[in-house]
Amino acid sequence: MTLRSAIALACTAGALLLAPAVSAQAPAAGATSELRDSVERYSADRAALFRRYGMDYSPARRDRMREFYGDWRTRLGAIDFDALSQEGRLDWILLDNEVRYQLVLLDREERQFAEMAPWIPFASTIMALEEARRRFEPVAPAGTAGALATMAASADSARERAAAAWKAGDSTGSPGLARVVGRRTAMLLGELRGTLQRWDRFYAGYDPSFTWWAAEPYAKADSALARYAKFLNETVVGIRPGQAEPMIGDPIGVEGLQADLAYEMIPYSVEELLAIAEREFAWCEAEYRRAAQEMGFGDDWKAALEKVKQSFVPPGGQPALIRDLALEATTFVEDRDLLTVPPLAKEIWRMEMMSPERQRVSPFFLGGEVILVSYPTETMTNEEKLMSMRGNNPYFSRATVQHELIPGHHLQGFMTSRYNTQRRAFSTPFWTEGWALYWEMLLWDLGFPRTPEERIGMLFWRSHRAARIIFSLRFHLGTMTPEEAVDFLVDRVGHERANAEGEVRRSVAGDYSPLYQAAYMLGGLQFRALHRELVESGEMIDRAFHDAILQGGGMPVEMVRARLTGAPLTRDYSAHWRFAGDPPAR
Repeated sequence: MTLRSAIALACTAGALLLAPAVSAQAPAAGATSELRDSVERYSADRAALFRRYGMDYSPARRDRMREFYGDWRTRLGAIDFDALSQEGRLDWILLDNEVRYQLVLLDREERQFAEMAPWIPFASTIMALEEARRRFEPVAPAGTAGALATMAASADSARERAAAAWKAGDSTGSPGLARVVGRRTAMLLGELRGTLQRWDRFYAGYDPSFTWWAAEPYAKADSALARYAKFLNETVVGIRPGQAEPMIGDPIGVEGLQADLAYEMIPYSVEELLAIAEREFAWCEAEYRRAAQEMGFGDDWKAALEKVKQSFVPPGGQPALIRDLALEATTFVEDRDLLTVPPLAKEIWRMEMMSPERQRVSPFFLGGEVILVSYPTETMTNEEKLMSMRGNNPYFSRATVQHELIPGHHLQGFMTSRYNTQRRAFSTPFWTEGWALYWEMLLWDLGFPRTPEERIGMLFWRSHRAARIIFSLRFHLGTMTPEEAVDFLVDRVGHERANAEGEVRRSVAGDYSPLYQAAYMLGGLQFRALHRELVESGEMIDRAFHDAILQGGGMPVEMVRARLTGAPLTRDYSAHWRFAGDPPAR
């Protein structure tokens, strides 16, 4: 029996995910990874170290984590790779890829800290004080008071120099860079101030000598840090009370993108990925025109899109709509035997309404076991209410509900908490978001959208995901500003402006990894190519294919392919799967 046949047999036998005997066997020919315990130990130890060394950009943390990752590389090198099963080899490659990338990120962090260091010369003092406390070293009250007094003067001096540099157009001659570094510095300064406050609370009042010496200089230092943070946030970053934060990101450049693509096992250049996105965009626009013609708008797809946006339900009606759409999608995949949906997964998902504040950066649904619903509240302005209702109309929502619940993120989370849980260490948006986007593609192919309005609802999101590749990569290349990205989403995708601003703000703020937005469509294309290779060829059935993916755990999709096909794996494995073919030169 071939590995592929064994996977199909394991995934279709009996009650599938519900039978303990089958789940214990796992999808890969009844074998589990020999490195499961090792990966779980890596994750637990890494989390423990991050709790111990909690300060961002701390040299002590960087040194300790370099030691930690280097030690794990040594451990991996001592393992007899050839003696491992396919599952064990997968975990070996994934863990080696992970620790090598974490070392790259430490180097990136060190470069970023070097850019900030001239503006926060007192940072090392705060970090050293906190590290000494964490090492349980006795505090020297008189010496500490002197260090605090020096810190206050240093913070005021740094603020004055930063003000002069900002007024002059930045010492590097690049105002854009100054604002990026200024925002990053302001964020770190807020963390440093919080660290110093926690440090002071540990001693103040408990150590009379410390309190006698340090109370006044600490108060002055804290005030100086607050004044500096206020200047950076208000003058450099441009944050104003009652207003949304300006859209300022932190581009990583082409070298950073290439490193991240290597980690995600995507064997394409940035330029090739942009060409793939344009190709997908062209398909969406052709389908948009076809749907518009059926609706009587000729080639004017924007007019057809506007008609769809006007279909929103009245206030208070959105939860019932979401419930019905969730049931519709679940019934669709079960009736066609596309994958296993455990009864418990259907039973436990829940719904909550998203706060107005969160809707500013997440104007559409967010999901998992709990789906967060975006819709207006009475506290919003009339303009905000209308944009939210238009942007979350039933046709748009029809695609997002199945993306967030079943067969999308909720089912993913349900399965990854029960199978190959060690692979949470290798979680990647190309697997997580790619899976949910792949289902949008597959359901389209299977006739889930029945009317031109329903097709337009799905096309809106599909073109949005192509746009995400373009604006996120170009932002990190430095060839598109956040403001240009907003215009791009409005003009080429058809977003409401406020919703576009929320999408771009969320993308560039640093809460997501640089490739996260590109991962939706690129991961979807990977799963779609794998489906064509294994299911449309007749080698696997849909249910076995989809269940095997969910049982395998999250990982770069190239590794999913290796797992399902039994591809040869070596210590020096490198990505080579050209899942989207060779795009035309741009």
